[in-house]
Amino acid sequence: MPTETETRIAEAEAALHKLLLGTKVVKVEYDGATTEFQRANITELRRYIRSLKRSLPDAASGAASRKVTF
Repeated sequence: MPTETETRIAEAEAALHKLLLGTKVVKVEYDGATTEFQRANITELRRYIRSLKRSLPDAASGAASRKVTF
C-alpha cells in the first residue's frame, strides 16, 4: 500500500503529465490546500515532485544514486 507521500508524488506526476500533453490547468491537493498549476509554472511543479521524493525514507538513507568522482 502506498504511503501518503507516494500518493502525492503519483498525483503530482500525473498533473505534470497532463500539463505536458497540453492541459491548460491542473489542480494538486496537499497539506489541506489546492494549488493550480499551468504550463507557466511547470518548474514549480517539478520542484514540488523533487521535494516529495527527497522526503521518502529511501532518499534520506542515501539510497539514491550519487555522482561518482575520482
